Amino acid sequence: MIVTRLPDVERSAARSVAVGTFDGVHLGHREVIDGSDSVLTFEPHPVSVVAPQHTPKLLTTLARKAELLAELGVGELIVIPFDAEFAQRSAAEFVDDVLVGALGASRVSIGENFRFGHKAQGDSGLLAADARFTTVVHPLLEVDGEIVSSSHIRGLVLSGEMAEANRLLGSTFQLRGEVVRGDARGRELGFPTANLVPDETLVCPGHGVYACLADGRPAAVSIGVRPTFETGRGELIEAYVLDFDGDLYGRDLRLEFLARLRGERRFKDPESLIEQIRRDVARTRELVAEHARRG
Repeated sequence: MIVTRLPDVERSAARSVAVGTFDGVHLGHREVIDGSDSVLTFEPHPVSVVAPQHTPKLLTTLARKAELLAELGVGELIVIPFDAEFAQRSAAEFVDDVLVGALGASRVSIGENFRFGHKAQGDSGLLAADARFTTVVHPLLEVDGEIVSSSHIRGLVLSGEMAEANRLLGSTFQLRGEVVRGDARGRELGFPTANLVPDETLVCPGHGVYACLADGRPAAVSIGVRPTFETGRGELIEAYVLDFDGDLYGRDLRLEFLARLRGERRFKDPESLIEQIRRDVARTRELVAEHARRG
């Protein structure tokens, strides 16, 4: 898939463009994207510019968003570098200069709640009234009576409800980060871990233990502050990669979250913690096997 920033895009007279922020590329987004050969999105998230105090923690980085779009068969991702100057453009300028002028759109696909232009004055009605392209407006998707939205899925991730979050995403929730050196506490317990520091701009699952895949390998992952030990360290993501004995320091590790095993808690002694970790590892093996069988 081609990824291009707006100033460098080549104009085409027949682009079918889906427009939106598409954080998470969830099931609702996929309906908007279906049938489009190009996706137009914004980086950073517009809220971080127009109302930074309300900036959401994101489900996906731009790189992850591009991966998901490529898996859907999208041929081109066009990124608008969103800044204070761009935020001042009127809705009419967005249509004239971007959709028509820069992209040559013949079809524009949006969700019904999509707003654009200075002070969000542009909406689906403005697009539908423009005869220069066809506008397709998709109603908000509901699953089991709940509207599928990025904000709802963020809440599910924060509360550790990974199975439901993954169902609404249409893919497994992922985090990536560089493996950093810790205090080797896991190795002392017999379960050496790869430690990642959470990215403050991204949603992180709530404190607890999770069954995951780490670069495709089964992993039991703990997120939290390790209350059994007085470490003085902040929040950490610790991944015990099953049946792996290599060196991961300095490598970029991808974690796919399958299910939450339990909450974070303090144990009376290291032996009790070790017994619980053994149970966590056994359950992780079961869940990863179930995931593999489902395909």
